[in-house]
Amino acid sequence: MAKTLVIVESPAKAKSLGKFLGNKYTVKASMGHVRDLPKSQFGVDIEEGFKPKYITIRGKGDIIKELKAATKKVDKVLLASDPDREGEAIAWHLANMLNINEQDPCRIAFNEITKQAVQQAVKNPRPVDLRKVDAQQARRILDRLVGYNLSPLLWRKVKKGLSAGRVQSVAMRLICDREEEIQAFEPEEYWSLAAKLVKGRMGSLEAKLYKIDGEKAHIPDEAHVNEIRDNLQNESFEVAKVARREKKRQPAPPFITSSMQQEAYRKLNFTARKTMLLAQQLYEGLDLGKEGPVGLVTYIRTDSTRISEIAEQEAAAFIAERFSAEYVPAEKRRVAPKGRAQDAHEAIRPTSVQREPDKVKQFLTRDQYRLYKLIWERFVASQMSPAIIDTTSVDVQAGKYIFRATGSIVKFPGFMQVYIEGRDDEEDSGEDKKLPELKEGDRFKLLTLVPKQHFTQPPPRFTDATLIKILEEKGIGRPSTYAPIVDTILKRGYVIREKKNFYPTELGLVVVDLLKKYFYNIIDVEFTAEMEQKLDDVEEGDVDWVNILKDFYLPFQESLDVADQEIEHIQVEDEVTDEVCELCGRNMVIKMGRYGKFLACPGFPACRNAKPLLEPTGVACPNCQGELVLRRSKKGRKFYGCSNYPECEFVVWDQPTNHKCPLCNSMMVLKENKKGKLYQCINKECGGKIEAAEEDEGENRKVAANEPNDSVSAY
Repeated sequence: MAKTLVIVESPAKAKSLGKFLGNKYTVKASMGHVRDLPKSQFGVDIEEGFKPKYITIRGKGDIIKELKAATKKVDKVLLASDPDREGEAIAWHLANMLNINEQDPCRIAFNEITKQAVQQAVKNPRPVDLRKVDAQQARRILDRLVGYNLSPLLWRKVKKGLSAGRVQSVAMRLICDREEEIQAFEPEEYWSLAAKLVKGRMGSLEAKLYKIDGEKAHIPDEAHVNEIRDNLQNESFEVAKVARREKKRQPAPPFITSSMQQEAYRKLNFTARKTMLLAQQLYEGLDLGKEGPVGLVTYIRTDSTRISEIAEQEAAAFIAERFSAEYVPAEKRRVAPKGRAQDAHEAIRPTSVQREPDKVKQFLTRDQYRLYKLIWERFVASQMSPAIIDTTSVDVQAGKYIFRATGSIVKFPGFMQVYIEGRDDEEDSGEDKKLPELKEGDRFKLLTLVPKQHFTQPPPRFTDATLIKILEEKGIGRPSTYAPIVDTILKRGYVIREKKNFYPTELGLVVVDLLKKYFYNIIDVEFTAEMEQKLDDVEEGDVDWVNILKDFYLPFQESLDVADQEIEHIQVEDEVTDEVCELCGRNMVIKMGRYGKFLACPGFPACRNAKPLLEPTGVACPNCQGELVLRRSKKGRKFYGCSNYPECEFVVWDQPTNHKCPLCNSMMVLKENKKGKLYQCINKECGGKIEAAEEDEGENRKVAANEPNDSVSAY
C-alpha cells in the first residue's frame, strides 16, 4: 500500500493531523527548525553574495536520522510546517536535508487544523515558495549582520555580555524616548468645576462647566475658580438645550496577532510571550475526550481580519439560534487591513463556533480556557449586530456660563451581549448613565459647586499592550515578532517591568544613546519600517533579497568603523551600598538581573557572593514586628516579606501600609485598579476597604466590609 510521510513541527500537531489522515499516512515532528546559522561563528559569507552557512542545530541529529529513515519507507513526503515565512523556511531546510526536490509538489499548508482543511491541503500540495524563503533568509541575515557586528562593539566600549538587535533596538528607543518625555514634562495646573443641581421630584443633576462666553472653559488656577463661584451665586440655572440622538456602536473585528496580544494583556494580564505560547497550543490541537485531538483556533500569526464565508455562515446560524435573528446584521461588516498588512491568512477565530468555551472547559487548563474564551467571544461578537445607544446631552445656562451633562443608555445591546473590547485608557464611557427627562426652559436650584484641582499628566509609560500597539502602528516587526521583541529587551536587562509599565535601565539608556549617535538608521523607526516593507517586497517577488542586504550593509560597515575609532570606553557605574560582603569585606553594589535589582560583590569573579536586594518599606511585620521588605519571586513577581525570614514567614503581594483597619485594627495594603487606589484589610474574615485619598490623609473616606481578600499568602 502506498504511504505518505507528513512532517510537522510539533508532536501535538502531529497527533492532531494523524487523527484526520488515517493509516495511509505517517506523521512525524521535526521539533521546529532543524538548521540555522551557527551561534559561535558569523555564518554569512559577505563576499559570496551574503551566502549563509547553515548547520544542523545541536540536538537535532537524531531527529534528522529518524526522518531520513522514515522517508525511505514511503512513496511521498509532504512538508506541513506553519503557513508563514518561518514555516516555509522550515519546509525548505527539511527538503534540502532529506533530499526532496523543492520544486516538486511537496508542501502543504492549512489555516486551521480541522479534518476538512487538512484533507483539502493534502489533495493540493505545491512546491516550496522560495520567495517566502528568501524573505525569511533576508530577515535572518539582516539580524545576524547587526547582532554579530554591534554586539562585540558594545562589549569593547560598554560592557561584556551585551547584545544589540535590529528590531529590538527600535523598541528600546521607543521606551527610552518616552522616558525622556516623562522626565522633561512640566505639569500645568488647571481646575474643573461641577454644579450639583436639583429640580423638585425630578431628582438631581450633575453638570460640568463647559463654556464661558461661548468659548471652551479653561480655569488655570484657584483664583479664577473662586471668581467663577462668586459670579454664579446669584445666577439662575436653566436648561438651554437638550440634544438626543441614537448612535450605533460597531463591534471590534476578529483578532489579529497584535490585537489578541493586547487584549489578553488588558483582560487576562498575560504577557505577549504567554499569550502566543497558549495560542500555539490551541492551534496545534488539544485532546477533547471522545472527539480526540482538535485544533481549536485558526492560525495565530496573522495581520488580516477577514474570515471565510463558511465561518461567517456558521456564526450567523449560531447567533440567530442563541439570541435571535435581530442579532445577525443585515449586511456583513468588512474591516480593511491596517497599513500594509500581508493579509495571507484569516483572522484568529475558533475553528467551530459550536465548540463553546464552557463545553470544552474540562479538557483545557485554566489559562488555555481563558484565552480560548476570549478568542471565541471576540469572534462571535464581531459577527453580531451593532449596539444601539441613546445619548442625551443637556446644556444648563447660568448667565455667561454653560454647564453640560451627558448620559447614555443601551437601547439594543447587539454584540455587547457577548463581548466589549478593553481599553488602554481609564476614561468613563458614560454608558448606562441615565439623565432625568428634561426640556428647554426647565429651571434648577443650585445645591453646591464642586471645584477640583488637576495637573496635566505626562504621556504614560508603555505596557505590553501599548508597546505592541505602537510597534504595529509604526510598521515595526510583524505578527510573529512582537512577543520575541518584548521578551528580548527584558532578558537583556535594557528595560524592566514595574507595575505593568516598562522602565529603561541605566544600561538601556546608555546603549540607546550610543546607537542614536553612531547608528541612527539602525535605531530609526521609519528606516526600520521601510526595511519591513522591503522584506514584504521580497516575498511578493518585486525585490531581490541580496540587493537589500548590499544596500544596508555598506553604509552600516562605514558606521561601524567610525564608531570603533571615536567611541571611548563608557563606564556604567554600579550603585555602591552600605551592605558589606560577608565573604571579602567589600561594599556590595546593586546589579540589574533578569528579575530586577540584586546585590553583588564588586570583587567578581574572585568573589561571587550575591543576594537579594531587600528594599525596606518602613512598615512593621504584624506577626513579629520585624520590618517588611520588598522581595521578588523566582518568576520576577514583586512581593513583600518579613526581614526575619525564614523565622517569620509573613508575606503579602500588595504594598503594605501603616494604616490600620477601622473595623478590626489589622494592617491594610494598598491596592490599585483602573478606578483608583484603595486600602484593603489583610484579615480575610474582615475584608474592610477604604478609598485612598490622593493626599493619603485618611479623611472623609468610606469603609466597606465583609468582602473577600486574596492579597495575603504564605511562602
